[in-house]
Amino acid sequence: MGGFPGTARRASLAGMIPPEYVVLLAGCFVAAFASGMAGFAFNLIAAGILFHWLPPQQTAPVLVVGSLLIQLGTLGAVWPAMRWQVLRPYILGGLLGIPVGVVVLAWSEPGAISAGVGLLLVAYASWSLTAMALRRSLPALRAGPGADAGIGFASGILGGIGGFPGALPTIWADLKGLRPDEARAIFQPFIVVMQAAAALGLLAGGFFDRDSARMLLVSLPALLLGAWLGVKAYRRISARGFRLVLLTLLLLSGISLLF
Repeated sequence: MGGFPGTARRASLAGMIPPEYVVLLAGCFVAAFASGMAGFAFNLIAAGILFHWLPPQQTAPVLVVGSLLIQLGTLGAVWPAMRWQVLRPYILGGLLGIPVGVVVLAWSEPGAISAGVGLLLVAYASWSLTAMALRRSLPALRAGPGADAGIGFASGILGGIGGFPGALPTIWADLKGLRPDEARAIFQPFIVVMQAAAALGLLAGGFFDRDSARMLLVSLPALLLGAWLGVKAYRRISARGFRLVLLTLLLLSGISLLF
């Protein structure tokens, strides 16, 4: 059995699953579990694993569609807390930001931008985790729809540049001191809309082909199992536990962007 095109066609002993499939399934499972539990970070975690083994051009469609499927499949966990009037500024700002991000990507160095976002995530997560360890309560931020739209716009730009639109809304929700269901009811639907727009962009750009479809089909069992277990974990953890998971994922995501 061969590996994916563009990768070394290696077969494991006794005709077992090739290493490329093992990496794909393991990376998607870990990322899906984290996303099911926290509501974001699938792309960042999966990319941090898969890009060391598989070409980004082949994995990009899997990351975008996989993230979209997970977010849609786990949206029921936060559906009762969703409020369109709260979501609207984020989504409208994000849709305006995506084409700007695509233009920025064409005329700038995406690695430098990713490193800047990584530094922001590491700094914020480290600061907040330290405050948690010292048992200090951070003051909740008060901001209106205009500021929410600005966060959505900046997140749309990041989505167009590197496919990680969920980082800033996650930090913003944490700064506002929102409950876990309130926070997920903002950044999870936002990620759904942004990833749907990104999927259309990849389709228009010709990135979806037979090979990417095969990779997506292979990864589906890991995506479904990981997301299902993640949602079960989300329903069992406390608000403090959820925030600890969220901040830890932000920290790991930031580190993955830096290295």
